[in-house]
Amino acid sequence: METKREELIAIVGAENVADDAQTLESYSRDQSFVAPRKPWFVVRPQNAEEVTALVIWANETGTPLVPVSSGPPHFHGDTVPSLPEAVIVDLSRMKAIKRIDFRNKVAVIEPGVTYSELEPALAKEGLRISRPLLPRINKSVIGSLLERQPTLIPRFNYSMPEPLRACGVVWGTGELAFTGEAGMGPLSLEAQWQAGGVQIDSKGPMSTDLMRLLTGAQGSMGIVIWASIKCELIPSVHKYLFVPGEKLEDLVDFCYQLERLRVGDEVFLLNGAQLATMLGAHSIDMQVLKQDLPNWVVVVGLAGAAYYPKERVEVQEKEVKRLGSEFGVEVLGALPGIPNAEIINAIAACSGEPYWKLKLKGGCQDIFFLTTLDKSTQFVKTMFAVAEALKYPTSDIGVYIQPQHHGVSQHVEFNLPYDPTNLKEVAMVKEIHTKASEALIEQGAYFSRPYGVWADLVYSRDATATRVLRTVKDIVDPRNVLNPGKLCF
Repeated sequence: METKREELIAIVGAENVADDAQTLESYSRDQSFVAPRKPWFVVRPQNAEEVTALVIWANETGTPLVPVSSGPPHFHGDTVPSLPEAVIVDLSRMKAIKRIDFRNKVAVIEPGVTYSELEPALAKEGLRISRPLLPRINKSVIGSLLERQPTLIPRFNYSMPEPLRACGVVWGTGELAFTGEAGMGPLSLEAQWQAGGVQIDSKGPMSTDLMRLLTGAQGSMGIVIWASIKCELIPSVHKYLFVPGEKLEDLVDFCYQLERLRVGDEVFLLNGAQLATMLGAHSIDMQVLKQDLPNWVVVVGLAGAAYYPKERVEVQEKEVKRLGSEFGVEVLGALPGIPNAEIINAIAACSGEPYWKLKLKGGCQDIFFLTTLDKSTQFVKTMFAVAEALKYPTSDIGVYIQPQHHGVSQHVEFNLPYDPTNLKEVAMVKEIHTKASEALIEQGAYFSRPYGVWADLVYSRDATATRVLRTVKDIVDPRNVLNPGKLCF
């Protein structure tokens, strides 16, 4: 062990190698139900050369590496080692915003850059990115996009990994590669910029699309050292509309037509419990809000940026109200009793502390998958039926439905708050998580991000995809040093 420690110090420096009990304990578990396991060391590289050296060292010594880029709390078990004697590769020191290109609306950043750091830097240039709902202030932008977390603006979601474009990656072999148009070389961003390259096309090199191997891979294929992110203009006029409904079924046809016409920027659905959790400062406040908020609400953000912004918003507002009239739903400029500023801040800002999903009870377990909007109502019924059968208060279940890829698919997410100090409640939520996941996948839910127990549910049903993934893994990480034990590896 001491020999390995000295070897790691030689790569990243003594101050960036940690093996004290407190640090190792903090990386040994997360908010999920994945079995805890302490790593051997935590190392914090600062550049691509150190990452490459770590991967080469891991191959030589047979040491598992677990890449981590975001700060705590973590939720899905993907950053918890599956094997003993693993080394956590914490990329949070790699914080360079390498380039912001206003003309091509693209930013190039390192994996340690968080939403709370990137957004102010982009704002100075008049740009923004489409991001997830209320991300943690220490959430890595690249980590979020590699995980395919849903983003709020479906009309900018040209493919599922959007707005992620090209990447620099150290494969499990220790080889450096660029994906997308950057893969045509040379392997130097500065040289490409001098030649006019902008790293904006995600396809490549040549006829490949290597970036697809990295998304949803939980760090098991390669370690991303930089990525280019597609940006958008900051709107000069921005307005929100709200469409309440007694039942989810009341809003489905309206949402389908809204998404088909690509009206609005932000478009998503929440139930009252989810919105109360977002807006409430504490648990009592949330319980009061639940009584006042509608059962369901569609949030529609209207925006105008470059040309005739005011007129753009006015035209879109008229169209939303026309659709509301056509489908028999009410379109509101505000929700009763809730200041618009509070709702806008909850949509447009990063989460405060504690993280918003933990505010109600201190713990939260998520179930999420992809489906189509017409099927979402049945999935909601299934989820609530499982919770009711196990005596979980369904009034606490938050539901978030996010259109993706121009509304072609929907991210459906259930949040189950619980008290982590109450062992009976922990056991109940764990059982709900397992039984609901099994029921939902049998019903047709597509778990495109198979964390933890979902991996067996997904890969046991698709032998061909499992075989292909393992073949690819053997090519890019033949020694299986990158996050072994995750997915089907």
